[in-house]
Amino acid sequence: MPLIRSIGRWSLTALIINAVIGSGVFGIPSEVNGIVGRASPIAMILAGLGMGMVMACFAEVASQFSNAGGAYLYTKTALGDFAGMQVAWFSLLAPIGACAASVNLFVIYLAGFFPAVGSGLLRLAVMALLLGALTLANYIGVRSGTNLSNVFTISKLLPLVVLILLGLWRFMEHPLMLPSSEVVQPGIRGWLDALLLLAFAYGGFETCLIPAAEMKEPRKEIPLALVSGLLVCISVYALIQFVVVVTIGTGHLDRPLAATASVLIGSSGSALITAAAMISIYGSVSAMVLATPRLTYSLAESREFPSVFAAVHPKFRTPHISILAVGALAFLLAATGTFRWLMTLASGAIIITYTAVCICLIVLRRRDPDANALRIPGGSWLACACMAIAMILLSRFTAREAVLLVITAVIASVNYFVVRGKRVKSVEELQV
Repeated sequence: MPLIRSIGRWSLTALIINAVIGSGVFGIPSEVNGIVGRASPIAMILAGLGMGMVMACFAEVASQFSNAGGAYLYTKTALGDFAGMQVAWFSLLAPIGACAASVNLFVIYLAGFFPAVGSGLLRLAVMALLLGALTLANYIGVRSGTNLSNVFTISKLLPLVVLILLGLWRFMEHPLMLPSSEVVQPGIRGWLDALLLLAFAYGGFETCLIPAAEMKEPRKEIPLALVSGLLVCISVYALIQFVVVVTIGTGHLDRPLAATASVLIGSSGSALITAAAMISIYGSVSAMVLATPRLTYSLAESREFPSVFAAVHPKFRTPHISILAVGALAFLLAATGTFRWLMTLASGAIIITYTAVCICLIVLRRRDPDANALRIPGGSWLACACMAIAMILLSRFTAREAVLLVITAVIASVNYFVVRGKRVKSVEELQV
């Protein structure tokens, strides 16, 4: 039974914004300030432009596909089944790990209002409620899941826009100039560390490309949605960073936006931004719960996962088993992992997925140079530049973090050889 194509261009754009602008905007400003100081808004823009290079590669590759699967489908088509299975697992690990991490962070923020929810059975109950509500919304239909994502996108942007406007107004009354010496002071290593951190802040858009089978015109809408979503994200990130710097300086604070709001709005500002943080975090979780099950659905359709994951609900026309499985796995990781560990797990997976798609661009161009697809000027060179940046970022990982990526690759390899063995056995049985 086919899925319903009901995700339009603006819903996809909102989904991308929702997935990218999540928990990072509420914690990263202080971390970036600590690395590059008052030049941090420039770092936000540079990181956004760098991610724009990766998005351009995604846009060209995605314009050649209209089925569900995202980076997994692209890699399998361009590089073969083994590479496709590797990317499938990393593409699955990244959003589920990030989703679980965000749920953890949501509970931490909520504990600021209700300390009892920060530990024990009540913590688990809140996590189950958060993920259960989103799982149910997506179970009963992609329209309800998409509409919920749209609501969260608007809800998270409004308080951030208010903070930006108030901060810019304050800056106009007390303008400060940025000396060029502060831009070069961090050195190359400092800027690389900042861009490494911010690359993760801009991640998440790739998950939104997975449900292509439920988009109205994916080949046309994906490139436009990526461009629109990126411009919004760069603007919000850079302006928020600028407002934090000019309002409270570059000191390290656990809740920099709450401190900024306290200065700009008063005592109620901290509570307002804390509430906005929870909305933003939960909104990004809703985007991941919407998109990720479409990957397990695509894998099952290709007979690389158990066929039950390809089941479509007869009434709601959704991949309901995949939705339930992703929700359950996200809860398991959220209940057993910490925010830092889960984000580390997700970050490496994201970089590997980006690298694979860049390789796909080069391979697909050589295989079919006249394909009816979007062509990015200098696309092959752009892909090579992205891969070089990815290698630099991966070199910054510790040994412990690298082990986590190796374990994922081993699991994916086992999955591939099990599936391959079953296919060979089936062929032999047919021949007999």
